[in-house]
Parts: sequence; structure tokens; C-alpha cells
Amino acid sequence: MAIIRKLNGMEPKIGKNCFLAENAVIVGDVTIGDDCSIWYGAVLRGDVNPIVIGNRVNIQDGAVLHTLHKRSVVEIGDDVSVGHNAIIHGAKVGSRVLVGMGAILMDNAEIADNTIIAAGAVVLSNNNLDSGVYAGIPAKKVKEGSEEVGDSALKNARGYMMYKEWYLNCYEEVDLDTKRDGAEKLTAGHKDRMFKNVHTK
Repeated sequence: MAIIRKLNGMEPKIGKNCFLAENAVIVGDVTIGDDCSIWYGAVLRGDVNPIVIGNRVNIQDGAVLHTLHKRSVVEIGDDVSVGHNAIIHGAKVGSRVLVGMGAILMDNAEIADNTIIAAGAVVLSNNNLDSGVYAGIPAKKVKEGSEEVGDSALKNARGYMMYKEWYLNCYEEVDLDTKRDGAEKLTAGHKDRMFKNVHTK
């Protein structure tokens, strides 16, 4: 089960049908919608201000969400992917957005719906980005917003919806057999041995 901690009277609220990896960390004033997935090593630290996540959002491995004390909040819309090792620090992200691997969104930045932030891009504090594709340090628009851009972000989020279901329904402990090389295959066969990280509000 994920590390979920109440802090200063604030307790995380987790929606329905979510997958939370065993070493994900969720602390304090964090609200997560339905059908979300929080992956390995991700940290959502709502200790100094709120973190609010919509529905069908995936926070991928090693990503960090945090805020400035009383000065910024994290808000994420629906159908959003936050890539591996990305950092969202007090930024607001719309719906149908892809935040690429290793990207950084700084405090009080605002990202419009139907936007892609490329891997490694840095969105500076207080920047207000309209729909499009952004890349570089600091992030600059490299492609205008379009239905195609939004659909690409949505496609990524839908892919993680599928992966999440694998982990909710076909996720098994592996018993190492010392008498033979290798380990047993992961299958959906032994329902009694599945790990299901499903938390409801």
C-alpha cells in the first residue's frame, strides 16, 4: 500500500478505482479524483498548501508535486499525464495536458487545456501558457494549439487508464522458486494473491 499520511489535521482524499503504487507518498492536503494512478516513487506533498487532482490523471514514476507555503497551489484538471521525474511546484494545469518526462512547472504558472509540455522543458513562475506545444528552457511555444494536440495528450492519459487496470486486476506477488531459475509469470490466474490498491473517499 502507498504511504498515505495525515498532517496537521489534513488527510488525503482518494477517489474511486485508483491505483497507488506501494512506494508512492501522499501527505496532507491532497485530493485525488477517480480513476487516477500514482506510480512508483511519486511524491504528492500537501504539507504547506493544497494539491488538487482531477479524474483520470496519471502521476508517473518519480514525479514530485509540491507548493510554496501560502503562496501557490497545485491544481490539475482531467485526463492529464505527468511524466516520469516531472516536477509540478505550485502550478495550475488544465485538462487534456501532457507534462513530459523531467519537465518542471514552477509556482503560479498556468497551463491551458489541450497542451503538451515537452520532456525537459521548464515553465517559469507566473507564466500563463495558452494551448499548444512548448519546449526548451525556458519553455517556448513550438506549435500552435489544435484539436490534434489535445487528442495526443488525451491518448496518453487513456493509455495509462489501461495500464492502471492491469495493476488493479492482474498484479501479483512473485514467489521465487529456489529449485529452478527465474520466477513465475505474472498472470490474472490467482485472484487470492493479487495486490489491489483501491482507496475510496
